[in-house]
Amino acid sequence: MQNNKIQTQNEFKNFVTDIKQKILSSQYEALKTVNKELIILYWEIGKSIVEKQEAFGWGKSVVKNLSEELQKEFVGMKGFSVQNLWNMRQFYLEYRENEKLQTLSREIGWSHNVVIFQKCKDNLEREFYLKSVVKFGWSYRVLDNHIDNKSYEKYLLNQTNFDKTLPNEYKYQAKLAVKDEYNFDFLELSDEHNEYELEIGLINKIREFLSQMGSDFAFMGNQYKLEIDNEEYFIDLLLYHRRLKSLIAIELKIGKFKPEYAGKMNFYLSALNNTVKLPDENPSIGIIICKEKKRTTVEYALKDSNQPIGVATYKLTATLPHNMKNLLPSSEEISKKLEYFFEDIKK
Repeated sequence: MQNNKIQTQNEFKNFVTDIKQKILSSQYEALKTVNKELIILYWEIGKSIVEKQEAFGWGKSVVKNLSEELQKEFVGMKGFSVQNLWNMRQFYLEYRENEKLQTLSREIGWSHNVVIFQKCKDNLEREFYLKSVVKFGWSYRVLDNHIDNKSYEKYLLNQTNFDKTLPNEYKYQAKLAVKDEYNFDFLELSDEHNEYELEIGLINKIREFLSQMGSDFAFMGNQYKLEIDNEEYFIDLLLYHRRLKSLIAIELKIGKFKPEYAGKMNFYLSALNNTVKLPDENPSIGIIICKEKKRTTVEYALKDSNQPIGVATYKLTATLPHNMKNLLPSSEEISKKLEYFFEDIKK
């Protein structure tokens, strides 16, 4: 009798959970539908403004006048400010020649759309961020941070061995978490600095350092000690990535990358995984940050490593390297790489 009662209670509990899930799913779908309709409305308003201006030669005042009339009619309804009407106009102008971007834009929120079409001028770059928001659920703040930190360019350029060393379910997030170059201009170091000065400078400006690394990093320590066979070893910086649930070991080098750095990092990661990593955490990841690197040398150094390692450079000036655009693949190669990136995530 008691067993039947327990079974009935369990069945009812599962039933309630199932109903709750159906309601949440329905609410989510309803929100998606509302968002899609809102984006379509804004598209049509932007299109109408452009068409009327082109047909009748109306100037800028039409947007201001339209805003006033709409806000009189729809009291308390947000979205019809002068600035937002200009955003709708730009939205239409930027995407009217590209049906793929039009379709993708309906899958994300309006504020996400605005920051993408305002800050990104290349359609492949826009596609990258539109799809990333859909796939990874980035908030507005996270998206804005990725754009400001040039994640698109740095994803295309970054050098890691994550494809063969990390599980599929989170290797793409890891790729986006590691940049090809870090900007340490906030340190105000001279060109003639040593590794100690670089490390202490980052520790003293820890907030700026973590901001440059990305929003999900947390600081765990510098000169982090590992004891192996009664020998002491020290990792320059140890961070933790909340979203990846991984320890991040960072080695700082003021010169150019050398292949032996990868071997040393491989050792550190094995030790971290065996002695520090918690059972529910993902494998530790290493980032070697050097003043400069030769891309082919890095590829060979990482080729046979069995631990996930990325190699990046750092700069002490605020300007991007003048040759960054020259290093990017061709438009066709970028398109194929992005297609592979998002298709592989689906699998």
